[in-house]
Amino acid sequence: MIDIGVTKLAIIGGIALIVIGPEKLPGLAKTFGTLLGRARRYVADVKNEVSRSMELDELKKMKDTVENAARDVETSIQTSASDFEKSWTETTGLTSSSIVAEQSPNFPEYKHPRKKWRVKQGATPRWYKARSGVRTNALSGAARVARFRPTRLS
Repeated sequence: MIDIGVTKLAIIGGIALIVIGPEKLPGLAKTFGTLLGRARRYVADVKNEVSRSMELDELKKMKDTVENAARDVETSIQTSASDFEKSWTETTGLTSSSIVAEQSPNFPEYKHPRKKWRVKQGATPRWYKARSGVRTNALSGAARVARFRPTRLS
């Protein structure tokens, strides 16, 4: 590092005052300050970018380790399943394909009823409903009784 003390800065300032002049020195100092600020921001941006790339590399390594662990678990499950199937066939003499073949005639395959109950069903125009006699406004039981109650003769 450069070892600059207060005395050295005072000497540099005095020489700059003599060489540049008192009229241009404040403008030059302002320009120097703005350039120094830009340089500091640039250095900070570079540091942030480097730290982000290092974190990204660490995350990639962590992702690879998790994927490898998942792959190992999957292979161990497959091997244990195949071992179980071998022991099952040795004890019972049945294979999984023969069990499926035995069950398929007894249980038909599930078929979805293809109902579209989420789709709005009221797309029929009112004039068609009125012509065909479809009720559009349903009344409750109490409202129907009140509507069709005979009037009292007093």
